[in-house]
Amino acid sequence: SGRSLAGGGESVNLNMAIVVDNSPGAALCSYCSATTRGAALCAGCQRSLPWNHCACPGCARPQIHPAPCPACLKKPLPFDRAWAAFRLEAPVQQSVHRLKYRAGLDQARLLGALMGQRLAQRPQPLPALVIPVPLHDTRLMRRGYNQALELAHGMQRVLDIEVDAGAARRLRRTRDQIGLNPAQRRRNVHEAFAVDARVAGRHIALLDDVMTTGATLADLARAARHAGAARIEAWALARAT
Repeated sequence: SGRSLAGGGESVNLNMAIVVDNSPGAALCSYCSATTRGAALCAGCQRSLPWNHCACPGCARPQIHPAPCPACLKKPLPFDRAWAAFRLEAPVQQSVHRLKYRAGLDQARLLGALMGQRLAQRPQPLPALVIPVPLHDTRLMRRGYNQALELAHGMQRVLDIEVDAGAARRLRRTRDQIGLNPAQRRRNVHEAFAVDARVAGRHIALLDDVMTTGATLADLARAARHAGAARIEAWALARAT
């Protein structure tokens, strides 16, 4: 009997951490098709998701202890904290692909709400503002949506947190990061972003769908720091290993 947010035929049970859809016929698990009494995931699938329980606090890389990894001790990334809800493994990896390339916005609602539930349980204060990693205008026009923004909207179904998609912009088109090595990734997004001065003095989170090397979030963080952000967290749905 957890507290719920309701509206538009959907509700989010804040204790169960699952998206509940009250529309007719919505009673099968999104992953295994088991009967779920209206929930988007059955309890077994939710437990078996590749949660990123133990990770480096500097880059969110999965590991067996929660201390900074050797790479972050040697050269920290330019944000104060990194967090990813999942490891980039099945079935989350397939959900990310569906979200990015097949307009699977239902996956953003589901996984964004699960992210929000995890964040609601953390003991540290939440950022005042979430900024989704922006797409260049040409890519946004071609795709029709920004997957990071859709995840943020999913999080808002659980968290009372401000999302500002206009606080950052991508200054130039960049290649897709897939297939690039770490050095190429850094060069590809070097000085690719600008952040509005509205972040000055604020605790913010930058949100992307996947963190691989952290190059995209790092360059966006540098722009946010230049704009005066006081504390910067890097969030991702999933962390590649």
